[in-house]
Amino acid sequence: PAWSARVSDIIWLETNSTAGNSILAFKNDGSGSPVFLGSTPAGGIGVFDSTFALGPFDSDQNLITNPEGTLLFAVNSGSNSITVFHITPEGLQAVDGSPFPSGGTDPVSLGLKDDILTVVNKDQDPAQNANLVQPNYTTFRVLPNGVLVPIEHSTVSVAYGSSPSQALIASQGSFVFGADFLGGLLQSFRIDDDGRLRQNLPQALPASVFTGLTAPHLPLGMRTNPDLQILYVDITPISEVAVYRYNERGRLSFVRAVPDSGMAPCWAVVNHAGTRFYATNTGDNSISVFDLTDPLNPAEIQHFVMADTTGAPFSTVIDSSDQFLYVSSERASATATPAANAFHTLKVSSDGTLSEPFLPRVLPIGRTVPVRAQGITVVGAN
Repeated sequence: PAWSARVSDIIWLETNSTAGNSILAFKNDGSGSPVFLGSTPAGGIGVFDSTFALGPFDSDQNLITNPEGTLLFAVNSGSNSITVFHITPEGLQAVDGSPFPSGGTDPVSLGLKDDILTVVNKDQDPAQNANLVQPNYTTFRVLPNGVLVPIEHSTVSVAYGSSPSQALIASQGSFVFGADFLGGLLQSFRIDDDGRLRQNLPQALPASVFTGLTAPHLPLGMRTNPDLQILYVDITPISEVAVYRYNERGRLSFVRAVPDSGMAPCWAVVNHAGTRFYATNTGDNSISVFDLTDPLNPAEIQHFVMADTTGAPFSTVIDSSDQFLYVSSERASATATPAANAFHTLKVSSDGTLSEPFLPRVLPIGRTVPVRAQGITVVGAN
């Protein structure tokens, strides 16, 4: 692929194709719609569920980079592996020995703390014989050359069918937070000095939030405040955002839940300044913007509906300048068109509100097999 050192943002997504997973690269120099740079095979395969049921596709952080912007990590959910790439001026170059076994089945989410990579294995790939292996959270040590080494006795299994969705690294302390989506539980782990996960007691969502409601108690997308020990959790079925504190051991305490005027918030991001929280509402193709002047009581200031792709918005990332929000669009129903696999480029104004200056960028994914793309990440380049 052609790369340029003048690019302000490089955006990666993965095809998640069962015929061969690939990483797609785009550049955004701020002057127009992001430009396609090229595709790099990931050395594994993705997953597809023709029923589009809740669970198999509900995940975040399928693609991540290290803070230095020198390594890219990608899940191959259908082949139970993690691919690691060197990020170079010439493009992506696979690390020696990559892809690496994920330590379970159907890896869907990655979180990096220093040299410890946490992997969520969801165990919901319909093409694999489900429930032979429990879903789990597990860790690997990332060597300086990018090689992944499993950490002994680091795997924490969770209930069959619980559909863990995210390996969120806390901004404060050495903690990992997870949402067992269909299990209805929030997970909290401390990463010890050996890189092993030490599990705190899982927590159900507070019953008080559901008083008078019959909705299922399903937590999904999460983000932490960059400066404070605060966790934000989307409560998808009732369109609310829960606010938690966490202590020096990573244990969670519920503060309150605030309403989201969008439908079915599934994913979230907080800007680097810690002043705005963005909830991605899969149910109505929108982003709700919250003011974090009081970080324990987010206040919605905008409900922004994005251009229609016939798909549903999922994973969302914000660039290092806090000027652009990138939102993956996924084929989420049998009636969606091929244009459903796309991504939105949203401009962030000085007050944190959003606009969409360009049409969504449709992903150049082959039409030979049904595909539902997943995952998005971004790195700024000087």
